[in-house]
Amino acid sequence: MAETEMKQKVVKGLLWKLLENGGAQGVQFVIAIILARLLTPAQYGVVGIITIFITIANVVVQSGFSTALVQKQKADKLDFSSVCYFDLFVALVMYGILYAAAPVIASFYGIAELEAIVRVLSIVLFPGAVISVQTAYVSRNLEFKGLFLSTLAASAASGVISIWMAANGFGVWAMVGQQVSYYFVLMIALFFEVSWKPGLLFAFDRIKEMFSFGWKLLVASLIDTLFNNLYGLIMGKIYNEVLLGAYNRGDQFPKLIVNNLGGAPDGRCNGGAIQSVLLPAFSARQGSVHDVRHMVRRAIRLSSFLVLPMLFGLMAVADTLVLALLGEQWLICVPYLRIMCVAYSFWPIHITNLQAINAVGRSDVFLKLEVIKKSMGLAGLIIGAQFGPLVMISIKAVLDFFSTFVNAWPNKKLLGYSIFSQWMDIMPSLILSLVMSAVVYGLQFVLPGGPMVKLLLQIVAGMAVYALLAGLFRIESFTYLVQTIKGQMKNRRKA
Repeated sequence: MAETEMKQKVVKGLLWKLLENGGAQGVQFVIAIILARLLTPAQYGVVGIITIFITIANVVVQSGFSTALVQKQKADKLDFSSVCYFDLFVALVMYGILYAAAPVIASFYGIAELEAIVRVLSIVLFPGAVISVQTAYVSRNLEFKGLFLSTLAASAASGVISIWMAANGFGVWAMVGQQVSYYFVLMIALFFEVSWKPGLLFAFDRIKEMFSFGWKLLVASLIDTLFNNLYGLIMGKIYNEVLLGAYNRGDQFPKLIVNNLGGAPDGRCNGGAIQSVLLPAFSARQGSVHDVRHMVRRAIRLSSFLVLPMLFGLMAVADTLVLALLGEQWLICVPYLRIMCVAYSFWPIHITNLQAINAVGRSDVFLKLEVIKKSMGLAGLIIGAQFGPLVMISIKAVLDFFSTFVNAWPNKKLLGYSIFSQWMDIMPSLILSLVMSAVVYGLQFVLPGGPMVKLLLQIVAGMAVYALLAGLFRIESFTYLVQTIKGQMKNRRKA
């Protein structure tokens, strides 16, 4: 594929992925606001406990194969069908384990309703297994238009179902209904939109071949998922479901941003827009260290330029946003929201470095990094738990910062791109974001009107200040984005 053609395909894929995430998450965001006004923090906490176990099981089901399918240089129908059927078998095993463990989980947390919720919500493992292969195919071929339409349909359908259930007194089951319906609608919609369909094909030798790469990602992802969900498990057990609901809600807003634009640093390719496009793009150039290094540098600059102002801006408007959208009962989540904004601000560096390592086939390095980071994190978690939830989450944010150095370290040798160079590349965006957030935070004390009016004015002011500063100081990523958009518009006019 020619350089120009590859660049156009990457840009087009990124735009469709941004639309898919933005559209779907936009719908889900509105739904979450409505549900927050119909349900209590305690009810959110109950479902949050179960989601932890489902998330861990889902990691086992996907087994690193989705990333292996994208990373493999020549993946055919036999590879995709074999992975699909193998993942469904693993989903059956994991469902059986969760079904049997449901009474134990309910007894451990002292919430009888958890038993039935675990057994119903675990059904999402089956469509999740198929979706992971479907999205791997989409990501490998950079065909995100079908994923955009499917995700939008699933978000809308599941939203209608959950709001109806919440309004009619179903309580926590409204969120269960939302997740189950979302997975099944998404899977069905993707069958119509994506050209790949599972055939009557299976080869265990293909599974073994990809498992040699994928098992390391599986272990790394399990370590990452288990560790990150320890916070929820501890809050739900040591403290209470109200605090867990507050933490989950505070975590949701910044996570929405990084999952849309960046993705999750766990090695799977079905995350954010930048992450989903980076792995196939890096993999296509894995033979050229120079090309991969150039793309990694571009990705870090661009993702930081987009993600940092959103997270620091969100931190600045946290009080206003919660009052305007969720109501006074949710003000308890504001401290968690601000801390998680800081923690997630480092994810662009995490994601890009890890995807570069995956793309060159070094999943062994990926696994070693996870062991190092989570050893540090576990020590921090044990210490933080002694002093309360806010201290515990604050230590997590600090350790996320130090983890950027761990993730970047191998690429100094693999790509010749040091952590110092990476920080120099993101520093302009970081400084502009800090200045902008300070201005936005100060505005809440002088702006007129209620919370909603203040929120809208703060958002508009933040966007204007950031764009003005980026243009004034000629930030390279800002210029690149403007030129890319102009080029795409010119190509459309010619077409």
